[in-house]
Amino acid sequence: MAQLAPIVTLAATGASIYAQSQEAGRQKKNARLQQANAVVQQEAQQQVLAAQASQNAAERQAALDRGIASARARLAAGGVNPNEGSAAALTDGLRRTAAAEQASDDVTYAARLQAGRKSLLDQDASMLTWARAGQGLGRVARSLLD
Repeated sequence: MAQLAPIVTLAATGASIYAQSQEAGRQKKNARLQQANAVVQQEAQQQVLAAQASQNAAERQAALDRGIASARARLAAGGVNPNEGSAAALTDGLRRTAAAEQASDDVTYAARLQAGRKSLLDQDASMLTWARAGQGLGRVARSLLD
């Protein structure tokens, strides 16, 4: 009867290792699915951010065009040539202000993209399963030596 104990322990350990390897396979599959979902979500988020950024840029350009057209019309109505002197400086100032605001939005856009980025180095816990299997083998070896 005492001779059966190591054999039973060995069989139980083998079954435990098999169960742990099956669980590791399931965990690895789930980790791949979760990573694929994270990539899809990140791409969707990037598309939304890109759409928002392009919409903001288009709105800013339209506002700039309206502002410049309005200023040029007022200056022309006052008898000033809108392409020379202070009128040209005014339109240049409007363009520089719009460019600075666009640069600020670009920095914000890049920061939002960077903040939403997931790491591709996420752990999938596959080594944990093998470590547990090694512990089981260690218990078997200790049992056989006792």
